[in-house]
Amino acid sequence: MTQHPSAGGVMRRRSNDSSGLVEPRVFLRVFTPPGTLEQVTASYERLLGVARDMWFTYPEKGLALAAVGGFLLIEGADDLVAPFRSTSGTLLVDSARAFLERLEAEGAEIVSPLQSVPTGSGFTARHRDGLIVEYVEHRPTPDGR
Repeated sequence: MTQHPSAGGVMRRRSNDSSGLVEPRVFLRVFTPPGTLEQVTASYERLLGVARDMWFTYPEKGLALAAVGGFLLIEGADDLVAPFRSTSGTLLVDSARAFLERLEAEGAEIVSPLQSVPTGSGFTARHRDGLIVEYVEHRPTPDGR
């Protein structure tokens, strides 16, 4: 994994609260091997002509992530990213709980229950058509990041 300045994890986001979103933000997942996140992020920044707006580590999972436009770049060893590869994408939403309730009402299978994540909370659901999607809401960390 890319070496980061803080052993306790890094959290940099342009916006730390998704509760004001009027529609979900869609992220396509890009997996990258350890030590390559900065290089891959810079490449996507050049490709899209936009700067990353999120960069954080997920120490509990051994991952580092960055968002550039509609891409969520996920750095980690193959064995650590393996559980995440079956998920087609990530939706950043205003309220994870509200989406959880809607999905349950529509008959979706909750693959991973609502839980705390470094950026707020989230869960993973298998839609009735088989599509697997992670739903995440962002909230400020205790120190305001």
